[in-house]
Amino acid sequence: DVLCKQLAIEHRLIPPRHPQTNGMVERFNGRISEIVNQTRFASRAELESTLRNYLKIYNHNIPQRALNNETPVQAMKKWQAEKPELFVKRVYNQAGLDN
Repeated sequence: DVLCKQLAIEHRLIPPRHPQTNGMVERFNGRISEIVNQTRFASRAELESTLRNYLKIYNHNIPQRALNNETPVQAMKKWQAEKPELFVKRVYNQAGLDN
């Protein structure tokens, strides 16, 4: 909360047991649950690798309605161009999953 205040970021909390007020996060969590529940992983490393790959796909390839049909990375790059002072690191596209 201290860092949010320093950066003039409004920290919003949702009421307990009301996930519908946080739809984007809940949809993402639901997709992760589907992956985890439909796959039998041979090891923790395999699970972690699968989750990292899904995160890359989600952030770089899946447009979000709440972000004007842009991917999260596209939205972050646009935001960084508009307000570079808010960013410590450069937003960049990562290499493809098989690279």
